[in-house]
Amino acid sequence: MPKPVSKLQPDEILKAEYEYIANTVFQANEDRSRVASFYFVSVGSIVAAILGTQFAHDNLRSVSLAFAMLFVILTVLGALTIAQLARLRAAWHESVEAMNQVKNFYIENHPEIAPAFKWRGKTIPPTDKPYSIANLIAVEVALLGALTTAAAAYFFLFIFGKIVLWGWAAILLAFILGYLILWIWYKHLLVDDR
Repeated sequence: MPKPVSKLQPDEILKAEYEYIANTVFQANEDRSRVASFYFVSVGSIVAAILGTQFAHDNLRSVSLAFAMLFVILTVLGALTIAQLARLRAAWHESVEAMNQVKNFYIENHPEIAPAFKWRGKTIPPTDKPYSIANLIAVEVALLGALTTAAAAYFFLFIFGKIVLWGWAAILLAFILGYLILWIWYKHLLVDDR
């Protein structure tokens, strides 16, 4: 008995593909928000716990190494958060490009619908669009990561005694380098791998 020939419906397949891509765009935005919120809450909770602890000047020196290591770990978590934000932004961008591919197919076959679409291949926002929510969240994470880097430097220097002028300069340098490294890391990971 011969197999029945099924008729594929290209419009239904394209519709399903477009809906799937739209869901991936939405999910990338949602995940970006969750990742950043988790990092902000984690760092804020730890800093609040440290500030809420009463340490005498002498006792603080005895736990300075532990605090320095804790802030190093928070800096590493900031770098991982930056990486996640960058890759989620790149995933969003790739999904929008895929949506445009489906749009272009329909426009080629139905040119009259072209004016309905604002975003086309050349008008898609770039992954590193200045002042976009994605970039602003990455700036916040990079600044917070720079603060945790500076805090790690502070506690490391505090182990050796009172911090003098050159120590404060080193802490400021740690803040600046921490920010620059995290921001460069973010920009590096925004590049599409295609």
